[in-house]
Amino acid sequence: MWLLALRTLKFRKTGFIATFVAMFLGAAIVMACGGLMETGVRMATAPQRLAGVPIVVTGQQTYDSAALTERDRIDPGVLDTVKAVPGVGSTITDLSFPATVVMGGKAVDVGSVGHNWTSAELTPYSLTQGAAPGSGQVVLDSALAADSGTGVGSSVQLTAHGTLRTFTVSGIAHQDTGRKLQPSLFFADAQAQQLAASDGKFDSIGVLPAPGVDVSGLQRAVSSAVSGKAVVLTGERRGLADLPGALSSQQTVIILAAVFGSWAVLIVMFGVASTLGLSLQQRAHEMALLRAIGTTSRQVRRMILGETAVLSVLATALGIAPGFVIGRLLYGQLTGNGVISKEIAFHEGWTPITVGAFAAIVAAVGAALFAGRKAARTKPVAALAASTLQTRWLTATRLLLALFFMVNGVMLSVITVTVMTDGPTLASTAGPASVLFATGLALLAPGITKAIVVAVSRPVRALSGLSGSMALRNAITDNVRMAGAVAPVVLLIGVATGTLYMQSTEDHVSAKSYASSVLADFVLNSSTGGFAPSVVGSVRSIPGVAGACELVSSIGFVDSGGRGNSIDLRGVSADGVLQTIALNSLTGSIGDLRGNTVALSDTQARNFGVRIGDNLKIHFGDGAAADPRVVATYADNPQEEYLLLPSAVLAPHTTAGLPAKILVRADADADLARIQSHLDSVAAAVPGTTIADRSTLTGSDNQIQQILAASNYTIVAMIVGYAANTVINTLIAVTRRRQGEFGLQRLTGATKAQVLGMLSVEGVLVAVVATVLGTIASAATIVPYSLVKAKSVLPEGSIGSYLAIIGGAFALILGATLLPSWWGMRTPPIETARSPA
Repeated sequence: MWLLALRTLKFRKTGFIATFVAMFLGAAIVMACGGLMETGVRMATAPQRLAGVPIVVTGQQTYDSAALTERDRIDPGVLDTVKAVPGVGSTITDLSFPATVVMGGKAVDVGSVGHNWTSAELTPYSLTQGAAPGSGQVVLDSALAADSGTGVGSSVQLTAHGTLRTFTVSGIAHQDTGRKLQPSLFFADAQAQQLAASDGKFDSIGVLPAPGVDVSGLQRAVSSAVSGKAVVLTGERRGLADLPGALSSQQTVIILAAVFGSWAVLIVMFGVASTLGLSLQQRAHEMALLRAIGTTSRQVRRMILGETAVLSVLATALGIAPGFVIGRLLYGQLTGNGVISKEIAFHEGWTPITVGAFAAIVAAVGAALFAGRKAARTKPVAALAASTLQTRWLTATRLLLALFFMVNGVMLSVITVTVMTDGPTLASTAGPASVLFATGLALLAPGITKAIVVAVSRPVRALSGLSGSMALRNAITDNVRMAGAVAPVVLLIGVATGTLYMQSTEDHVSAKSYASSVLADFVLNSSTGGFAPSVVGSVRSIPGVAGACELVSSIGFVDSGGRGNSIDLRGVSADGVLQTIALNSLTGSIGDLRGNTVALSDTQARNFGVRIGDNLKIHFGDGAAADPRVVATYADNPQEEYLLLPSAVLAPHTTAGLPAKILVRADADADLARIQSHLDSVAAAVPGTTIADRSTLTGSDNQIQQILAASNYTIVAMIVGYAANTVINTLIAVTRRRQGEFGLQRLTGATKAQVLGMLSVEGVLVAVVATVLGTIASAATIVPYSLVKAKSVLPEGSIGSYLAIIGGAFALILGATLLPSWWGMRTPPIETARSPA
């Protein structure tokens, strides 16, 4: 039977090519999502500035298994602990902080970083001119010196920790490693500590082993010595020490990869099963002949599995390289949209490759067993008579599978409404619901298709005449074949509609919520590390300014119920917060938000079990613990949940160390242009300051939402593209298989125009049925998501998106049906009529 399977592949090119393409692309997509998963799990980056040492000791990067978003600096005592570990040859401390050269009142090379001079050995940097820095001196790297036009002995203005100072350039340093690093400035170690306001702490410690000491053994010893105080990085993970907060994106990447990977697996399995099932259905005559000449059910099943095995192994093997390419493209979208740092290395090893291959093979084998079951078990006498037309489609197995998928889809919808709360995990239950429900509907498509076709038969005949009558008879008598064309279109419409409207609802609600919570007319942004405390005072003194408020954004943890709950933290100025941020139903005194205090929503207060006057135990984004006293509560906004802390308290626990924004509210009757002019004067005195209006502030604060939206659209477009490919393959295979039927119609008097008209009506019927079922399937995602997110059954978004999806489906169906038919009818009908039906 294996030899027969190989020979069969040669003579059934159309069906096998369609099945092969489905397996090939499916395996590649699953491998790509697996590559994203591996990238998120490993979360590694090749060391750049720290490449000169094999071991790096840095601050704790997690709290309660959650990644920290801010740099956790390590105490000086850790340095003594590391030095005392046997086998340590030498240690090199590293301290980094924002520092920018200012020329003519403008920042040079925004994003430059200051370091202690000792850390130059880590890269390494070497002096090419001058000497090491002393007090009041600085060493510039060669690129920064060239950009600023300064040399040894020149005076240069620098801004660090919000203050403008003048330094003398003592030397120029250069690194020739070939790595592209941030522009760097080096200060004497004591001065670097002062500029960074680090209280004697370090960012990292580079460890060089003593001669002859094994690196892996030393790494274990150092890890044991600093356990609970710091973490030890080796290999490609050393680069994480230079990327504070990079691990915070790990969960996002893993969730994206898991959610869309599971979607991809389901859709790939459906696509392969649909295509292979249609191919086997079209070979009913062949299977019947095999059974009639004495072939056993087992032999037929072995032949089908043999064909499938050959195709699946070849397809998955060829899908490895495209899978890596697609994975890189998805990774590029994530890094390009800011979901993860560009420095994080993309990894796709044998694990995702194996998973992708396994998924494609299992899908193919499962489809072969399911679709070939009837042909393999049909009695030989009945097989030949029943081979020309498949009328019995509803079996106990199909019904149970359909109910399984539909019930699970409904359960996910119900869970979304009754259990899930408005948050980043809402889509994890709402999204797959449409996929499962669409799969269930597709399994019942033959019966549903026949019912819908019968319901619309009168208007179709009235509008389309003879062509419509022919199409209706074909659709009613061969509803199983038509359902094979309907099924992939249902999935395409269901997934595309559900995902697009889920995202548009998210975008609309988030933007509306933030716009209603922000009262500021202007915002000052710093690109040089943040604003000194005196700047907000200067803004408040401008005539016509009703209030000004510093704004610090971070993510911390509330210790409730024995575990840390991640939550947004916002640092504000007590004197200006009421004028710039909407706080409704305020209880307590927001003016008391000074020192070790906190304000939170009334719902959060109930959830955390605190009232005004109680202490709330929290951890900042750098892992530091605190227990601020609750001084005020305000009305809850599910879209904007955060804790309010004094900016002077929160800022030191962020990587920048200073507020990066100042919100400004004007008086109701103030001249906004005049205030803008005054703000321009303030900005001119603080290098690196830009001024934006309220709309820009709203858009920038919603940046994370837009980043995730872009990534979602990219991955969903890939999945929808696969579904579209399945539609095209299925329809082309069906059409080419019917060339003999078209030839007979033309021999009995039908013209080419009438045959094409019949196919057009059939295509419209397929599109109508698929639109109805796909829309129902998409509702399993849209309705529960909208109920939770927008408190409405209907989603937010333009009707144009839905019309575009339906229009695209119509175009795919008609194009994949009419073009192959028109091409095939170039052959004389007497020749095409001889082909098997």
